[in-house]
Amino acid sequence: MKKILVPVDFSKHSEYALEVAAKIAKQHEAGIILLHMIGISDSVLANSEIAEEAEAKYYLKLAKEKIKEFTEKEYLKDISVEAIIQNYKDFTEVNNVGQEQNCDLVVMGSHGTSGLSELFVGSNTEKVVRTSDLPVIVIKKSHDDFSIKKIVLACDLDKESIPVYMKAEAFAKLFSASLEVVYINTSGANFMGFDDVEKRMESFKKELGKEINVTFYNHHSVERGMLNYCFEHDADLLVIPTHGRKGLAHFVVGSLAENVSNHAKIPVMTIKL
Repeated sequence: MKKILVPVDFSKHSEYALEVAAKIAKQHEAGIILLHMIGISDSVLANSEIAEEAEAKYYLKLAKEKIKEFTEKEYLKDISVEAIIQNYKDFTEVNNVGQEQNCDLVVMGSHGTSGLSELFVGSNTEKVVRTSDLPVIVIKKSHDDFSIKKIVLACDLDKESIPVYMKAEAFAKLFSASLEVVYINTSGANFMGFDDVEKRMESFKKELGKEINVTFYNHHSVERGMLNYCFEHDADLLVIPTHGRKGLAHFVVGSLAENVSNHAKIPVMTIKL
């Protein structure tokens, strides 16, 4: 790991993310790219050229002052930190910056006031998750001791999840952490019997090309099942595959996201399929 991209809006939640990114960077001798998007509105840009320039300079000055404060945090000592300020208004641009800067990971804060629902329902964090080609770690609280020892990958065991497993496995090795794979078997129309479950598991392992342990966890909700499993097994990180620009609809359909509890205490990593 060489570079970590951290989008910041100067909120306490983006600082939580920066703290975690700093811990990861120190562990792996990586650098940090701070990204702040000014987001000057169209109404400002519609003003006269002189007024527009003055307004832009004002916001840029404020952003530079704030980002300077962030770069001087004590926990960033001995870490290579670069700051980028852009006039982006769309958080989908984060992926472009990550690619241009050759970053390996995005670490981003989220308010998470409704558990994981903040991740799933149109927030800026969700926009980054949905459009990022890089793995994204979502941080919702301060972590005095960010230590990853056990990672849980929740996936549907479809063959397109194989690359996600490989990335999750590589990340686990990077942290010398264990990796558990869990399939949430929901009740109702999507419930699978034991034989079907066995077939899916064997097909996944065959595509993967090696033997792994897969746990099947029965629950009425995929979201609640993921969180319950992580809680019951003391996981430090939950990994979820995403379908890129299709969002997380494979895991969250309609109002199901509203059923996610506000007890998701651990970080969540998303990896694009």
